[in-house]
Amino acid sequence: MAKEKKKADSRQCAEMKYCQISSATEPFVFADGRSADPILLAYQTWGELNTARDNAVLVFHALSGSSNIAGRNTQGPGNEFWTEECHDGWWDDFVGPGKGIDTRKYFLICANYPGGCYGSSGPSTIDPKTGKPWGSRFPSPSMTDIAEANARLLDKLGIKTLLGVVGASLGGFCALDFAARYPRRVRCVIPIATGVRTTVLSKAHNFEQIYAIEQDPNFRGGDYYDGTRPNSGLTLARIISHKTFVSLALMESRARKAIIQPDDYLSGYRLQHQVESYILHQGRKFVRRFDANTYLRIINAWQSFDLPGSLAEGNLTKALSRCHGQEWLIFSISSDVCFYPAEQSEIATALNANRIDYQHITVHSEKGHDSFLLEPDLYCPYMSYKLDQAHRRQQDDADDEGDPQFTI
Repeated sequence: MAKEKKKADSRQCAEMKYCQISSATEPFVFADGRSADPILLAYQTWGELNTARDNAVLVFHALSGSSNIAGRNTQGPGNEFWTEECHDGWWDDFVGPGKGIDTRKYFLICANYPGGCYGSSGPSTIDPKTGKPWGSRFPSPSMTDIAEANARLLDKLGIKTLLGVVGASLGGFCALDFAARYPRRVRCVIPIATGVRTTVLSKAHNFEQIYAIEQDPNFRGGDYYDGTRPNSGLTLARIISHKTFVSLALMESRARKAIIQPDDYLSGYRLQHQVESYILHQGRKFVRRFDANTYLRIINAWQSFDLPGSLAEGNLTKALSRCHGQEWLIFSISSDVCFYPAEQSEIATALNANRIDYQHITVHSEKGHDSFLLEPDLYCPYMSYKLDQAHRRQQDDADDEGDPQFTI
């Protein structure tokens, strides 16, 4: 065990940094019309930005993720939500030297979303005017707000163009929104297990989670930081969502043989199956590392996402027509019941109609939606190849632009 810990601690780490993306002269106004000043983004970087500043890759995290993609970061933002579970990078097997996103070649950036609880400004952070947490007064970001926040971060870092933008699950929403709204800032787009709009099934699942949190007596309209937290509601929300993230086979294999009945839960019912014990454990563990208000805000962004509706009156082909010149790598997961493979096929069809360069890979996995976190060998070779190919083409284009025969 000591040897394993030493190995883990020797991995590349990234310091959490903070960038203010709003000011008195340039406030950040959210989609709901509200603002909260100042807005800070917590972000981390890996690798080095080259002299041409053309090797940056922006990654968007999933619903409950953080900026900590790779390595081990025990300090984090230093708040109560940064538990042991957050210390190890959530994509550690995908990012690093020689991996899917090779940090010897590329400069990787990942930021916690506005409204988050892992360092970025959110409901649990302090309003400097009152000295108290923002709570219910903090705005609700949309996917477009998240994309704009990251665009402002890139501006602050002096990065005009990205080699790639990558996102899985809800992070894929953000990657798609960024690629379509800032098409000239992105060369390569890698959406994984995601879609272009929120399906009716997702809206139903998400509303169940919203209702669970809002109906917890301790929620108090979102102003609960000075008292008991709405842990029961957030536990139930996680239980509802968890069954869409992992396959039933994986859930059953992860469940302990022993059934653990907590003394403070379900006094009128005795757990009868290991899966019941497993999902209850997952929910109770989750509330130790996440904030209910943040959960609601990100779920709200999910509920309202409709890329073709916001850009082209519902026409996806027209919405993606602005992406000419980009290269795409789309991943589907055969057993995914959170974002069904048909949702990614819809993206591929629209790209094909626009004659935009794309590759669509279906990962055949029994692990469900969470395959993108668990099976690097099924993704990394394709990601590495696509990024390398895009970088070579980017450099060739830059050389052509500098050749006298192409000047006017």
